[in-house]
Amino acid sequence: MPMLDAEAIADRRRLRRKLTFWRVAGILALILAVGVAGFFAAGRPGVERGRAHVARILVNGVITGNQRLADLMRDVGESRAVSGVVISISSPGGTTTGSEELFRNIRALAAKKPVVAFVDGTAASGGYITAIAADHIVARDTSLVGSIGVLFQYPDMTGLLDHVGVKVEAIKSAPLKAEPSGFRPTSPEARAALQEVVNDTYAWFKRLVQERRRMTEAELATVSTGQVFTGHQGVPLKLVDALGTERDAVAWLEREKGVRQDLPVRTWEPRGDRDFSLFAMAASGADLFGLGGLGATLRQASAAADKARLDGLLALWQPTEK
Repeated sequence: MPMLDAEAIADRRRLRRKLTFWRVAGILALILAVGVAGFFAAGRPGVERGRAHVARILVNGVITGNQRLADLMRDVGESRAVSGVVISISSPGGTTTGSEELFRNIRALAAKKPVVAFVDGTAASGGYITAIAADHIVARDTSLVGSIGVLFQYPDMTGLLDHVGVKVEAIKSAPLKAEPSGFRPTSPEARAALQEVVNDTYAWFKRLVQERRRMTEAELATVSTGQVFTGHQGVPLKLVDALGTERDAVAWLEREKGVRQDLPVRTWEPRGDRDFSLFAMAASGADLFGLGGLGATLRQASAAADKARLDGLLALWQPTEK
């Protein structure tokens, strides 16, 4: 009897381990399935584009070149159902070329439809270039705007290389070829050349702000220090036209551009523009379970990964902790 009891106990333990394994596997499979379903549900356009409405175009996260977004704006401009457009912005900026492309696409759209910008959270650097492409800017009181400036940054790994005993040799056609390099200290000549590039792009950014916001030289000098401002501060500085919500932005379209009142506002999304990253799928799953805070955190992690891949000149607000 004791031997039988021991065998029975061992069998029960093996069975319990198997049940535990399949329960965990089933729960993980369910979470994955729900996450994928939520992800694809979140990615569907889901708008009845045949009926008259105000189109909402989202500009969120880091700005880079995006052909699908350009195609979307072209489609919005050609749609007979779209009476006006709200560009909803929550972005710290991105590459200067991506921001320039987005600015030009919005201006092309504004030639066909009345366009208003709504700063839902942040419109800094390239995000602010996006905002000034619209004909009117509405921002929340506590939103962040401005950060008018250009950044070129690169790592200096010379100390690390010296520590591990590695030296990188280079044969160049000219002294300024492939500068800057993280493998050697930047020469004064290379630093001066890079500063000229930054200054030229910065001048372009300031001209854009001055033209679009109708600022004097003194007004432009006040806001173009690279500083960010709240939406509330931005009104007297002429960075923002009005404070309010998206409803106030739509009301401006109705009041100033003759858009019919009480039209629904519908989000247009780029066709097939879905982020298949693990962060994005997990965020969609979290949203589906009502875990909005977790979803927001996962999207911030995805944005941080995007910023790590940026290359070239940046019009990007990067707050640092000290």
